[in-house]
Amino acid sequence: MTSDAEEAAKRQGGFLGWVERTGNRLPDPVFIFVYLIIALVLFSILAHAMGLSAVHPTQVSEDGGPVTIKSASLLSAENIQRLWTQMPATFTHFHPLGYVLVVMLGAGVAERSGLFASAIRAAVRNAPKFLLTPLVALVAMLSNHAADAGYVVMIPLAAILFASAGRHPLAGIAAAFAGVSGGFSANVAPGQLDALLFGITETAYQASSIDGGWGVNIAGNTYFIIALLLLYLPIIWYVTDRIIEPRLGAWKPDAATAEAYGDEDAPLTEGQSKGLVWAGLAVLGVCGLWAFMTLGPGTPLYLTDADFAAQGLDAGAIAEKAWYDRLNPFFRSLVAGFLVLFLAAGWAYGAAAGTIKSHKDLVAMMTEAMKDLGYYLVLAFAAAHFVAMFGWSNLGLITAVHGADAIQSSGLPLPIVIGLIVLFAALLNLFVGSASAKWALLAPVLVPMLMLLGISPEGATAAYRVGDGATNIITPLMVYFPLILIFAQRWQKDFGLGSLTAMMIPYSLWLLVSGVTLMMIWIFLGIPLGPGAPVGFQLPEIATP
Repeated sequence: MTSDAEEAAKRQGGFLGWVERTGNRLPDPVFIFVYLIIALVLFSILAHAMGLSAVHPTQVSEDGGPVTIKSASLLSAENIQRLWTQMPATFTHFHPLGYVLVVMLGAGVAERSGLFASAIRAAVRNAPKFLLTPLVALVAMLSNHAADAGYVVMIPLAAILFASAGRHPLAGIAAAFAGVSGGFSANVAPGQLDALLFGITETAYQASSIDGGWGVNIAGNTYFIIALLLLYLPIIWYVTDRIIEPRLGAWKPDAATAEAYGDEDAPLTEGQSKGLVWAGLAVLGVCGLWAFMTLGPGTPLYLTDADFAAQGLDAGAIAEKAWYDRLNPFFRSLVAGFLVLFLAAGWAYGAAAGTIKSHKDLVAMMTEAMKDLGYYLVLAFAAAHFVAMFGWSNLGLITAVHGADAIQSSGLPLPIVIGLIVLFAALLNLFVGSASAKWALLAPVLVPMLMLLGISPEGATAAYRVGDGATNIITPLMVYFPLILIFAQRWQKDFGLGSLTAMMIPYSLWLLVSGVTLMMIWIFLGIPLGPGAPVGFQLPEIATP
């Protein structure tokens, strides 16, 4: 057993020690955005003085000539006026803010009623030993719909499940941590993360002023995240059973430890089991309601020929509309759909299990969910102003145009470019833990730049997601990293920070390499990323006089 002093000394050496020391010196993400805004103001002044500009890729002047976009100083009278007069609108119109608040109203009830915890336990408790690893990994990846519940419920439960099966509990922690955090974007359906990231993507698209007719669709990465799940599942299975567990050695249970945590493996109570049944019926009811609104009389979530005709389209244009164009209201309704789904399922579960006794309990849970978002609101305020001011300066579009030109001049194939972007996102993740904070930084440049290279905003979002998830599990700056260490020390007292990092590095490398490869193949083959979400992006043709 190593002492605390020895563990502290080990953490100070090598590359991981440098990462920890550097990361600990970083300010809070809110102030990172504040400092970036200050730097942006100074750079905008310099860029304006130098006459930095670019030819707009899609706009033409009234006489048919090119439109030149010039950098603007953020200390100009116009931009100072914008800052102070539009501050409330800049904050409240930040697209991720509305998406996250709406979804979390329902998810907060589902989490606090106990639905997520019981569903996770029911899914993995009775798994056969041979299928224990893939089932734990699968449920861990799916638990991302439950937000923090995946970390605080699934990971310690996985250790108990492995121990009860005679396997090393640390291998269970590794498999669950890899699924919850490494497979952060892998899933079978869009969820809160999709709403958050696509809200930022939409903000970056609108700030770019490239009018390509793109509309946000939180189901835009659905096919890709399903492919990630199918790819990551066998990888986590293989790494756990063939690399991690053999290195850990045979599990020698500590009787005192097993007794102390034995209650967590208790079967579901009658109320919890009944609650899951009721929640399942509620889910079916909500899905049926959305299907009725899409396919039933009046079809409010499906655009008919009459709807397109009312928009002024002629018969030829209507005939060209694909099924995903007609389902646009359905896709845009999914944020509200998740609110209703989580709210109905959580309420039904709580009513049956006894965790929700009246409407007052329901309101209290929704209130607590909003309290948990207090820090996010502060972060969103800073991020919203950074993104908005970046757009006012025109530096985003100018950088995107020149960046796209540089990439085209380099001769690098587009799949290679996408692979490099994934690797860059993975490297940045070692220093900035928040997924939304990193995407708010990168999206204003990457989204328009990739659009100019023929990659859709969905493609830019997918590339970022691959890099963001792969290195979550090896950075001490990830907010749940210390918590995972505590979970591991319940079973092995001398398990240190270096031990956890070393245990997770094989997962990180395998997930990163496989994710980059999948993204490059996806781009090369031009496979749609989701319903109504092609991987390619066609800039509108510029009419010549």
